[in-house]
Amino acid sequence: MKLRLPDMIGFDAREEHVFADGSCAEKGDVSAFCRMENGALGVYLRAQDTPVEWVTLVWRLRGDDRRSEPVKVFSDCWERGYGDLQWSGVIPHRRMPWAFAVSNGTDSVPDMRGRFTECFGVKVRPGAVAAWMYEPGRVTLILDVRSGGEGVVLAGRELAACRVRMEDYADQSAFSALKNFYRTLCDDPLLPDFPVYGSNNWYYAYGKSSRARIIGDARLISRLSEGLMPRPYMVIDAGWSECPGAGPWDRGNPDYGHMGTLAGEIASAGAVPGIWVRYLSDEEGRMQDVPPAWRLKRNPKYLDPSHPEVLRYVREVTQRLSAEWGYRLIKHDFSCFDVFGDWGFRRPETLTDGGWRFFDQSRTSAEIMADFYRAVYESACPGTVILACNVPGFLTAGLCHINRVGDDTSGREWARTRRMGVNTLAFHAMHDGAFYKADHDCVGITGRIPWTLNSRWAELLSFSGTPLFFSTQPDVPSPAEFRDISACLVRGASQNHSAVPLDWMENCCPERWLLDGTEKTFVWTEN
Repeated sequence: MKLRLPDMIGFDAREEHVFADGSCAEKGDVSAFCRMENGALGVYLRAQDTPVEWVTLVWRLRGDDRRSEPVKVFSDCWERGYGDLQWSGVIPHRRMPWAFAVSNGTDSVPDMRGRFTECFGVKVRPGAVAAWMYEPGRVTLILDVRSGGEGVVLAGRELAACRVRMEDYADQSAFSALKNFYRTLCDDPLLPDFPVYGSNNWYYAYGKSSRARIIGDARLISRLSEGLMPRPYMVIDAGWSECPGAGPWDRGNPDYGHMGTLAGEIASAGAVPGIWVRYLSDEEGRMQDVPPAWRLKRNPKYLDPSHPEVLRYVREVTQRLSAEWGYRLIKHDFSCFDVFGDWGFRRPETLTDGGWRFFDQSRTSAEIMADFYRAVYESACPGTVILACNVPGFLTAGLCHINRVGDDTSGREWARTRRMGVNTLAFHAMHDGAFYKADHDCVGITGRIPWTLNSRWAELLSFSGTPLFFSTQPDVPSPAEFRDISACLVRGASQNHSAVPLDWMENCCPERWLLDGTEKTFVWTEN
């Protein structure tokens, strides 16, 4: 389908549904309208005092726009994959976040003649949370312009809700089509200056770590990466603060000591120091000096990123971690869960429930979250890599160097690694390089997963050209297994390889892959 003005546009405000034919709907002080501009369709909302919750656009499919042959449909997700990304049949009631594609045929065969893939999406950092619906007779775009769970009050401001893109791709694989399409959705991708790889001990220590263990892990990853440039990272995950998983973020607990000193010791061990932080959490209730206005109305255990003083606090924490303590990678986590109150896979229609609003109701949820991610990125000292986790990728694209695009893999459960890791690597590969570098999580080595299985995940991940992190319990691998890990790290230090799924339209855990152009089959189960 070629991009064009919608056949209908409407909005929801104060439980009133207003729809009009064409590209403009108006009633009272509210106006929703759109116009073609520079190869995209700009969608805008203007209102004075009326709270507005939704804007909806509908395109009727006629003639060649209506697919007559069997097709499959791919949908992106709100924030990250949970092993549930897949191609499916047409599901008319399904809401598909941010972007989707409709394609015939299969990528499993090399002959691409007759292949036709249609891609639909919004450009990154929109002013609204976007979801699509597709059925044989029409395409619908639903824009959530709420501020939290209540309507935004624009006070005369004109909101740029989103910029829509639609592209058709003929005689190429669906994978190639989506890779090409996602590059049209972001004009300013933010990528690291060099490959990022190394160690994060979460998937063997699971938060039970210490200064001595971190330094030991830094020495191990440095030894396994001997002679490689750039040098590997040693990322400290959750558990270092006085309240594990919650603020304040101004000191380490007794097991870690001074965090600035620890960063220097990691560097002396031959690795680049990185650190995890959960900016908005006060789940332990230790931040007693925080004013009530800073706290989120949905749940006061979390801070409200729409409050200007909360953003000032976020900048202070970021500067402490990077400029004062010397960490060269900041992994910020849980912002989507903490703000909206749930995991993306449990939200089939919207990111959050109604009945609550941000401190600043004049901005939409999408605008507020993008401003939060911008505050983190802009306040870090130059050269600091920002790694986001549990974030809506379409809101943080261009504001983080790396995004963890899937849920946790595991050092204990192979089924979880297979589900979260392999599925995410196949179905979020189009994000990589288009928005940021896509992080598909770690290879967890504890001895509880046979190396015959784990090595397959490590090999595929190392060939993907994406960030590569190991969680290696030091006393577990054999000398031969350490050699395998080192070989993967060589690829991780260059990231000039490629992994393309072939059977991904039939298998949500693909087994057939092209590694640097050569087909290889991975068996993800073992008798």
